[in-house]
Amino acid sequence: MHLPSAFRLDLRRLILLFAVTTALLTLANTFYASYVTQRDLLIRQTLETNRVYAAKLADSTEGLLNLARQQLAYSVAVLAPVFDQPQKLMAETERLKTQTSIFNSTYVVSADRSLLAISPQALAKPGSVVNSDGAREAVAMRQPLVSQPFVSVIGRLVIAVSHPVFATDGRYLGYVGGSIYLRERSALDVLLSDHHYRDGSGLYVVDRQRRILYHHDAERIGEVMPGNPVIEAAISGDAGAQRVTDTDGVDMLTGYASVTSTGWGIVAQRPTEATLAKLHGLMLEILGNSLPVSLLTLLCIWWLSRLIARPLWQLASSARQMDSQPAAEQIRQVSSWYFEAAELKRAMLAGLAQFNHKIGQLNHDTITDPLTGLLNRRGMLARLEQWQAGNRPFAVIAIDVDHFKQVNDSLGHDAGDQLLRQLAQLMEQVARSNDVLCRNGGEEFMALLPETSLADACAVAERLRQCVADSPIPEGMSVTISLGVAHCPLSSAGIEHALKQADQALYVAKHQGRNRVVTAGAA
Repeated sequence: MHLPSAFRLDLRRLILLFAVTTALLTLANTFYASYVTQRDLLIRQTLETNRVYAAKLADSTEGLLNLARQQLAYSVAVLAPVFDQPQKLMAETERLKTQTSIFNSTYVVSADRSLLAISPQALAKPGSVVNSDGAREAVAMRQPLVSQPFVSVIGRLVIAVSHPVFATDGRYLGYVGGSIYLRERSALDVLLSDHHYRDGSGLYVVDRQRRILYHHDAERIGEVMPGNPVIEAAISGDAGAQRVTDTDGVDMLTGYASVTSTGWGIVAQRPTEATLAKLHGLMLEILGNSLPVSLLTLLCIWWLSRLIARPLWQLASSARQMDSQPAAEQIRQVSSWYFEAAELKRAMLAGLAQFNHKIGQLNHDTITDPLTGLLNRRGMLARLEQWQAGNRPFAVIAIDVDHFKQVNDSLGHDAGDQLLRQLAQLMEQVARSNDVLCRNGGEEFMALLPETSLADACAVAERLRQCVADSPIPEGMSVTISLGVAHCPLSSAGIEHALKQADQALYVAKHQGRNRVVTAGAA
């Protein structure tokens, strides 16, 4: 049975089908592999960020509690000699409440749990017996402690920080304490509530009984959390990060840490979906950008399939006329180019590799000064954009060679170029590994020092100035530099302002006699 010619599967169609299928599968595999790699990287970065974040908040909470204990310890020294004087007890509770702002309320309780003084005074009357769990625990333990959450006599869910008071003869008099409200504004709430995302991410704190001490949803404070690996690890004193499913069934990327003195667990989490949301948009953008190239590739495949099939089609046509006289001549005239095609493929691959190398070199050249090897102004601005996006503070040093024109005029431009290269080398010797060194143009240079104070930047600038002054150029001529130092955001309103201040300080250094360092503040 013979198929119609329109449906006949010839070599050209076979090659086209195979090549298109291979190209689509390769594109899909590359796209998927890229997605998986980027997804795993984002998840690892988010887990590590949340782990560091939880550890930082655990340290901050520990510091807040230590400060509270220190304040109470100081009050004990004041209260012990006057424990039988109600007015002085009241004055000290007022001072403790007003001065520290750590506690929502402060109080003094006797050994029989009688309230001797309290601030604010409207909360309870002195002389009443305090029957809260925190009071009983403080009297029973007779040592500095942070209580478990309990409901106070006025119906608030609180934790109490207390310190025992002993007479000079060792007799237990009672304790002084402060309450931190869990469902209302407090120092602990202020510390933790500033760290909350708006994309479903959040932070919560639990005690050893898994009771929630802080949650961005105030209604959940006091609730006992069901056990999960993250909470169990945190309250057992561990720190780390895990990917878990929360009680609402949401896939979360979680970091956790422990507050050592209390055994509280601090958990910072972010939904996996929120973490990957930007990745999905990025992959769609990549796909959109790759479509024109993909269409062009398919067009080339179609053309190549015709080119590959043509010699065999010619041979087949000639084979059908083997009994004719011109058949031999027709076969000799068929262009059999397969070996040359393989060589061409190899040459194209070599050319592509060379092209990629040149593109990479071109990208490097666009941000690098060819004379000194330092970043040019474009590279410097790109780095500043990264720092600005991360709100990263830095110091900036503007540098200019004194009397550079005289070097060019007297020794020639080759000596001037050698001087600039030598200055770049000295800057690299003085700078740290993470400092950014740039040549703005001509004899103007700039150094960007991340996470560096203005005073430290001035010290670096002075070392560089002295190093240049002590290093003559090869022709023996002494050269000096003038430097202006500024800081962002310490001494400016933004990056452009900081750069401008550094230039102004450099201008002042020039007019004050050159060969000196001037800070933006001094300028």
